[in-house]
Amino acid sequence: MRAYYFDNLSGDQRLPHDCVPSRPVDPETLKSIKVEAWTIPVTPGYEEELDAVAKERNYRNRDVIEISKEGLGDEYEQKLKGFYKEHIHEDEEIRYILEGGGFFDVRQAPSDEWIRLAVSAGDLLVIPAGIYHRFTVDERNLTRTTRLFKDEPKWSAIYRGPESDANPHRIDYLKSIAAAA
Repeated sequence: MRAYYFDNLSGDQRLPHDCVPSRPVDPETLKSIKVEAWTIPVTPGYEEELDAVAKERNYRNRDVIEISKEGLGDEYEQKLKGFYKEHIHEDEEIRYILEGGGFFDVRQAPSDEWIRLAVSAGDLLVIPAGIYHRFTVDERNLTRTTRLFKDEPKWSAIYRGPESDANPHRIDYLKSIAAAA
């Protein structure tokens, strides 16, 4: 995984949008906003490592989702727009990339800058509950991902606005990063 500040220029969301010159983001910065990432190569035996992460974090369910034109058909572009609209979740979002790649953008608080996380096969990413973020595939137009869940598989977004700013999970997240600073 590669982390860097998003250039905020208009254009295709599936492009890298890296600043010129690039502004890399170090692991300590990600840690300060509670984003975790590591690599588990997609090789025989990766399931055991993924199972260990799931057990450690009390995840009981998982599914595999393929975001591609072939997999989603006519809904592809609409789904991408929904994933790319800035939102929070009330649970942490944990994703393991099996194939393809994409970009998770997370808001750095308190600056409100976008940090872009370029992910590809083998990357495992944990995005905390309450952080503003969004997702898009890259130019390959394919991401096959294992999603881990504490309970039943679901994807429930709360889009940015007054409701999300007042959400208890958002407030708790902001308190947690202030306490860590």
